Amino acid sequence: MTAPTRDTVSPRTLALTALALIPFAANSVLTRLAIAPGDIDAATFASVRIAAGALTLWAIVLATRSGPLPPRPDWRMALALFGYVAAFSFAYVWLEAGTGALILFGSVQLTMFAVALVEGERFSPLAWAGLAAAFGGLVYLVSPGLSAPDPFGAVLMTIAGISWGFYSLYGRTAGDPLAATAWNFLLCTPLVIAVSLLSWGDMTANIRGLALAVVSGAVASGLGYVIWYAALRGLTAGRAAVAQLAVPAIAAIGGALFIAEPVTLRLILASAITLGGVAIVLTQRAPRSG
Repeated sequence: MTAPTRDTVSPRTLALTALALIPFAANSVLTRLAIAPGDIDAATFASVRIAAGALTLWAIVLATRSGPLPPRPDWRMALALFGYVAAFSFAYVWLEAGTGALILFGSVQLTMFAVALVEGERFSPLAWAGLAAAFGGLVYLVSPGLSAPDPFGAVLMTIAGISWGFYSLYGRTAGDPLAATAWNFLLCTPLVIAVSLLSWGDMTANIRGLALAVVSGAVASGLGYVIWYAALRGLTAGRAAVAQLAVPAIAAIGGALFIAEPVTLRLILASAITLGGVAIVLTQRAPRSG
């Protein structure tokens, strides 16, 4: 499919994009809602989330295809997905929704920029300034202070972001992103279940925690990706990346509304610096050197 090149975005694409960003942010809120009060442990949440997502995605794949099943992707994507979901779940034992989403998003973008640099992509001086600002915003967010996030949680979320960055990079060549995602969720399921079995002594779950994990997997992850792939048909890569700048802000608002988490001045400033820097880089990226 030819990448979109139109100067304007259709109302349908705008609506799909806005609709897709909500479940992306909702994953942070749902995870925090379930894990923070102890309704479910992090390992069990990750297992139920991935299993529910796999069932939902495969139901959609099988319902929309009459021919043979798509080929299975390589294990790199499944392992990267596992690194993301495991670190993501455990990070929210210590992090608030908005803070975690900002660290996740910043780490994803910085990972992808670093790989682009290694692969030979050139950056303008303004882009380098934006990259420095984005990194500086994350450093400011996690620097010691009364409102600084837990350092262990921040490290885990950084690992989740790096993993998701590589997952996104591995998926660039996927001819059928929906089917590839369904395979990746399926292959990741036994991995997260293994983590749950290793944490058997600390396992805890009630109906509320399990329900939130199912919603996170089936709706916020499974259906969320379906909507996002539909939106991507009308977005350029740059517009898609810029659109995701809204995710940490939506997560912070959700955390404040549903979990009564404070939106601190540090989070507001760090978000403005980090997301502003990322926006500069996204609008200034130059073609690859050749």
